[in-house]
Amino acid sequence: MPLPDATERWTMAINEVTIGAGPDDGGTRKSTVRVGGEKALPYMHFEGPTPNRTVVAMEVWDCPPADWAPSLVDALGDVVNSPAEWAKACEEKFGAEMICLTLKGAHPEFGDASPDDSAAVVKSVLAATGLPLIIWGCDHDEKDNLVLPKCSQAAAGERCLIGTIKDDNYKTLTAACLADGHNLIGESPIDINIAKQVNILASDMGFPLERMVMFPSTGALGYGIEYVYSIQERGRLAALGGDKMMAMPVICQVGQEAWRAKEAKATAEEFPQWGNETDRGALWEMTTAVTLLQAGADIIVMRHPKAVAATKKVIAQLMKD
Repeated sequence: MPLPDATERWTMAINEVTIGAGPDDGGTRKSTVRVGGEKALPYMHFEGPTPNRTVVAMEVWDCPPADWAPSLVDALGDVVNSPAEWAKACEEKFGAEMICLTLKGAHPEFGDASPDDSAAVVKSVLAATGLPLIIWGCDHDEKDNLVLPKCSQAAAGERCLIGTIKDDNYKTLTAACLADGHNLIGESPIDINIAKQVNILASDMGFPLERMVMFPSTGALGYGIEYVYSIQERGRLAALGGDKMMAMPVICQVGQEAWRAKEAKATAEEFPQWGNETDRGALWEMTTAVTLLQAGADIIVMRHPKAVAATKKVIAQLMKD
């Protein structure tokens, strides 16, 4: 008895977004990345093409990360004291494909850096590395509305990916990215309807959907990742089924979430049965990343060099099969 053909036929593809601009496009990047374009569920090559593999970005802060686990800081070294040196090490030593510059120091409770100071950091990172740049705000809406437009202007022509906009705070950054030619990240709290609403609001301001990436929040292994997985998968199914307001590539903050888990950062002295934290934290981050690859992540932002190397190997293998 012949087996029935269970292959799915999808009507739509995920938008392709190019991040970074080289000299031919008016920028200074030595490399650019292209994400999205899938015409099937993640890595199901027998149903449709996956033209662009998932890209691994490494997180760089504009200030020393005082609350990061010692095992993670030790793996990165003294470069964490300089955003430019940190970004350079990510490119030349740790194998990053993009840099995600988090402007944590602009937050009123973490240094309250001025818009001009943050813009100067953006320029220093752009000068130190030829990789495409993600610029991430400090998650304080009022301050981000002051800082991010200044950073957008400082990086004009580099076609960065900047975020985030939310359903109740989107006009200022959307206008800035539209004027300076950047891509935009829409954030939603693991909710398909809100994710769609953010995209609609940006689109209504004239922002091209082909320059948008979605950030549907991220959960770590053991901390809600099943729910995050299911929402991301539902979003991808809606996009492939024809919903153009959901057809954006997805970015996940893997390192940020994974290293919040005590299983990643607790020491061997605190939990002897869990083993050495030097390897455990990187494994927790890598496992979180690989899970979200299966949900459809197009860009994953990571922290530990060992986790980055291991995840890139998994992505390479998935693209072969």
